[in-house]
Amino acid sequence: MGKIAVVYWSGTGNTEAMAHKVVEGAEAAGAEVALFTAAEFAADMMDQFDAVGFGCPSMGAEVLEEDEFEPMFVSCEPKLENKKIALFGSYGWGDGEWMRDWEETCRKDGAVLACDCVICNETPDDEANAACIALGKALA
Repeated sequence: MGKIAVVYWSGTGNTEAMAHKVVEGAEAAGAEVALFTAAEFAADMMDQFDAVGFGCPSMGAEVLEEDEFEPMFVSCEPKLENKKIALFGSYGWGDGEWMRDWEETCRKDGAVLACDCVICNETPDDEANAACIALGKALA
């Protein structure tokens, strides 16, 4: 199995809870997993991992968190070509536009999406937790 990074930003703890379930799934599939907050991760770390799970909630007008997560992610974009990734995050309003936009950005960057994204409204429920575990397994 590969080496996987799970990188997230969380304001309320919902996306952090999702990140822990992604880690659980990847570890269950036999992967070596490292968990990072957006502030702890940088583009120069991308090459150390076979796959990366990125998690960020919807903020403002359905955009990525702008102070820590988005700058980190933008710096990683040149490393996304042919990189296996998966996306997850929580939201409190809207219809998931931020995630559709984010997926499209990743496709344009040449990323290989390991599975469908996982989004949940507010606190992850049993269904969202199971989907995050499956996402982790798909990354592995």
